[in-house]
Amino acid sequence: MPFRKDFYMKNILSLFIKNHLSLILFLTLAHSLTAQNNDTRVITTAVPFLLISPDARASGMGDQGVATTPDAYSQYWNPAKYNFMDKKFGFGVSYTPYLSRLINDINIVYLTHFARINERSAYGISLRYFGLGEINLADINGKDMGTVSPNEFSVDGSYGLMLSPNFSMAVSMRFILSDLKLETSQADATAAKDFAVDLAGFYQSDDFDLGDGAMGRYRLGFNIQNIGPKIKYYNSSEGDFLPANLKLGAGFDYDMDAYNSLRFQAETNKLLVPTPPVRNDTTGAIIAGKDDNVSWTKGIFQSFNDAPGGFNEELKEFNWSLAAEYAYMKVFMVRAGYFHESKIKGKRQFLTLGAGFKYNYLVLDVSYLFSTSQIRTPLDGTMRFSLTFFVDKINGTQKGEVN
Repeated sequence: MPFRKDFYMKNILSLFIKNHLSLILFLTLAHSLTAQNNDTRVITTAVPFLLISPDARASGMGDQGVATTPDAYSQYWNPAKYNFMDKKFGFGVSYTPYLSRLINDINIVYLTHFARINERSAYGISLRYFGLGEINLADINGKDMGTVSPNEFSVDGSYGLMLSPNFSMAVSMRFILSDLKLETSQADATAAKDFAVDLAGFYQSDDFDLGDGAMGRYRLGFNIQNIGPKIKYYNSSEGDFLPANLKLGAGFDYDMDAYNSLRFQAETNKLLVPTPPVRNDTTGAIIAGKDDNVSWTKGIFQSFNDAPGGFNEELKEFNWSLAAEYAYMKVFMVRAGYFHESKIKGKRQFLTLGAGFKYNYLVLDVSYLFSTSQIRTPLDGTMRFSLTFFVDKINGTQKGEVN
């Protein structure tokens, strides 16, 4: 049977009304399709669109970028990398179809801009828009209730500062708006607004000799993202956790000669959100784990020791990815990556492929994702595109170059 939005909405509308607009994710729905087994304990949050890789370069390397070489999209992954850019400023636009195998009008558009202020500092700004297309609403009896076009977006601004010749840190501030309300839901439902902060750091070593004309360097990075209060979808003292998460990464560059380079990187990330406890089906009493109805500040620290399965389950809450990138004369790049998530935490497991092409001052990146688990991700079979424009001003002239 073909996928129909109106049929889908008819079956979940009552759920939205009961769960204070948990249309929070029509989208989470897509993710929850990856967790159909009773042994899963998937951690869900509001506005999970903030966790979707926005650009084709990172998407071609297993959805990682916290410690990769700097590029225009570092605003999302690690804005501290902007201080290591050898460009004066740049712009980027990226397009990601979502659930493309089922629906053709759900997508993410990402716009970004960065500039080096001086040798020690840089700033970045970005806009992320997630459009869920037009949705035909129907009540539980199948009665037509009109059409809505829910959407979410975020606006970011970052500032980074070199603290040493090899290390920089950056802070980002983010405004989030999630307009997913339904006219048929609670009377006081409204578009949800919130603020969040990121704290990031990046280290890049000096070049060192590997012999036979080859040079190497290594990179380390971290980013604590989406630190902020719970987001509220209606007038209530309760709220839903933002997708606060910790990213840690490392990379190594191997410049074989003036024309050929290889880059290897690894990354891990963990949601800084409480794990749902195991409760008694009748009484609701907690059998294992900790109460997840806590403040957002307590939730960050609790997320490291509250898994019902103990330390073993805590380790499974760390996703990881591996990737490699080959560059020829900095004008042609090919990439590959693998992403792994535990089967009890969502079971997203996929391979990615990507390529980049530079022409003068423009760079085009493309990537493709295909699932390696039995349960497909919403981005399975998705082709993503990013276009970047770099400019340098040197002695009154301009030139473009890819990192």
